Amino acid sequence: MAAAPTRVSARIGGITESATLAVDAKAKALKAAGRPVIGFGAGEPDFPTPEPIARAAAEAALDPRNHRYTPAAGLPELREAIAAKTARDSGYDVRPSQVIVTNGGKQAVYQAFATLLDPGDEVILPAPYWTTYPEAVALAGGVPVPVVTDETAGYRATVEQLEAARTPRTKALLYCSPSNPTGAVYPREQVAAIGRWAVENGVWVITDEIYEHLVYDGVRAESMPVLVPELADTCVVVNGVAKTYAMTGWRVGWMIGPDDVIKAAANLQSHLTSNVANVSQRAALAAVSGSLDAVYEMRTAFDRRRRTIVELLSAIPGVDVPTPEGAFYVYPSVKGLLGKEIRGQRAETSVDLAALVLDHAEVAVVPGEAFGTPGYFRLSYALSDDDLVTGVTRMADLLREAK
Repeated sequence: MAAAPTRVSARIGGITESATLAVDAKAKALKAAGRPVIGFGAGEPDFPTPEPIARAAAEAALDPRNHRYTPAAGLPELREAIAAKTARDSGYDVRPSQVIVTNGGKQAVYQAFATLLDPGDEVILPAPYWTTYPEAVALAGGVPVPVVTDETAGYRATVEQLEAARTPRTKALLYCSPSNPTGAVYPREQVAAIGRWAVENGVWVITDEIYEHLVYDGVRAESMPVLVPELADTCVVVNGVAKTYAMTGWRVGWMIGPDDVIKAAANLQSHLTSNVANVSQRAALAAVSGSLDAVYEMRTAFDRRRRTIVELLSAIPGVDVPTPEGAFYVYPSVKGLLGKEIRGQRAETSVDLAALVLDHAEVAVVPGEAFGTPGYFRLSYALSDDDLVTGVTRMADLLREAK
């Protein structure tokens, strides 16, 4: 008898569910069932969207202009405002025609790869990496090529590592600073060196700048095409309002790139989604055109929580936690706890250990396997101060039982 045909395509069937969203969903489900679970899984600010932005959206919802289709690449005034915001915040001068507005940063990432890659093209992917990157590469027919970094190098890839990973099939490098999941920020000299390497070797750079404003201790997130202007013709910048303005649910991101690439991405988007919801675009217009005062207030809170979580985690035997310089994540090594027994169960992997922490401490974290580097946890500190302290204290009390 002939085998039954598969119901789902190999392309889609091979996608792995977002581990961070899965952990967050499980934590929320357990909490809804009455368990006092504290979730460190989702990268989502716990603040409401600033009121002026929400008010702009409320007014937009009543304006009939926003009840109809608008250009697939984005409202012209928003594209213009994003170009102005980019020049203001990073010093990168682009034209509105080089901007396309997308349904969140994830669509920007996917469309960048879909627009640039042909089947078999390789993308160098420093690890730990955000869980969506390799899936977006594979969906576009590309091949992710991880370059593993660790805490001893501050989770930053060197030019030498990138060169060792380069082959004749290398088409692009995915670069993210400040980093999700590690919070690492590349220093100016290293950013410039990577940019020059990319130009010299004909490698495209897709640079994710969505955490650009979330940096601490006087650190600056440098934009690679600003430091290496000759890279601009082979560089795509992805960004969005989600993290900076506490707008994860509004789903507005963007791509910035050469005109031909953006035109091609707009053609794709015209068939894929058409325009981003106009009310969300009007909210984003208010965000990128407005003051950064609320952003700085949130950053102050994140900085406080960053210092608290590093202090608490550093006191746990077997846990090694570098101090992140950006974003709102810590990425501690838990290798010192693997192979040990906790409450009659042995944790051989960080997946096992995360399951133990959820079951016995009622704390949800994401294991490093989701980010390409087993032996680590990612914890977001974008949650209330009280929940942060309670959650890490619970986890610490459990992990100290390891023997």
